Amino acid sequence: MTSRRSLLLAAATAAPATALLTTASPALAASAGQREGGDRTYTEPLGIGLEGYPSPFPYSFLRLEVQGETVDMAYMDVAPRGRANGSTVTLLHGKNFDGGAWEPTARALSAAGYRVVVPDQIGFGRSGKPAVDYGFRMLADNTAALLDHLGVRRTHVVGHSMGGMLATRFALDHPGRTDRLVLANPIGLEDYRELVPEHSTDKVFRDELAKTDQAALRDFYRGYVVRWRPEYERNVEIRCRVTLSGEYPRWAMASALTYQMAYHQPVVHEFGALTVPALLVVGQEDRTALGKEYAAPEDRGKLGDYPVLGERAAAAIPDARLVALENVGHLPHLEAAPRFHREVTRFLAA
Repeated sequence: MTSRRSLLLAAATAAPATALLTTASPALAASAGQREGGDRTYTEPLGIGLEGYPSPFPYSFLRLEVQGETVDMAYMDVAPRGRANGSTVTLLHGKNFDGGAWEPTARALSAAGYRVVVPDQIGFGRSGKPAVDYGFRMLADNTAALLDHLGVRRTHVVGHSMGGMLATRFALDHPGRTDRLVLANPIGLEDYRELVPEHSTDKVFRDELAKTDQAALRDFYRGYVVRWRPEYERNVEIRCRVTLSGEYPRWAMASALTYQMAYHQPVVHEFGALTVPALLVVGQEDRTALGKEYAAPEDRGKLGDYPVLGERAAAAIPDARLVALENVGHLPHLEAAPRFHREVTRFLAA
């Protein structure tokens, strides 16, 4: 198989000319204008570590050794506002997001008296992006190491999308330090290998590398929600501007490797082994599925049926409760923030 190093070198040599574009004035920030219809066009590159991009809270780094590589794991440690209740909540982001996407939830939980820990997993956000063999157990152990570093012995764990798979793995591997588990429209409620054909990392990498069209990227994120709001543009901006970076091939390789992790390491078959109370919050309009574009046309409609998958997961997890949110898509913590935060804080305090 072609080495990952060779792939990265080849990709850098063949980098598209758009990666060289810059803005004429810093005052324009990332926008060089508007597309027809009012959509922004981004022309200022953003480093794959989101260097210089605004953070909702101060962030720090924990240095880790991962498969022989030294990498830095970024995290935000948000103190409780008002009267602290002595509990900690760890928020785990999804595959196409970073810790900053949790801002409204982190603020709501902090206001409720929780200490809130928000890591960017290795391979995502501000953290290092090594070309290693990613695994949910590795990411769960990294998260445990971060909690050790912060002196957190026990935590509630909240995971969104791919972060739901990671949260499940954390609760399975570290039940003694997991208080309660919240899964917000997690992917992995089905085994994608049943309907999505396997592809090599080389192919997934090259497919990821080709995803630079800004209109298509915006449509991708719009597909997550029922109704688009201006505050969701943050995710689009980061994704578009990263494609303009000279380090974009490294980002694309990390994305391909974490795709393989989510594809080859399902957690759905282990739901019955969970021993902590769990809350599933599921937007009923969501149809997200890993690798759906690789599935046969006749199978795509069978994937990501969240009304069915949520019910099935709640039945499989021994101590679980399901909250089904109508007219909500893949981002319940953003699309239905007041209801989401009310359900989560009530569950965590029970």
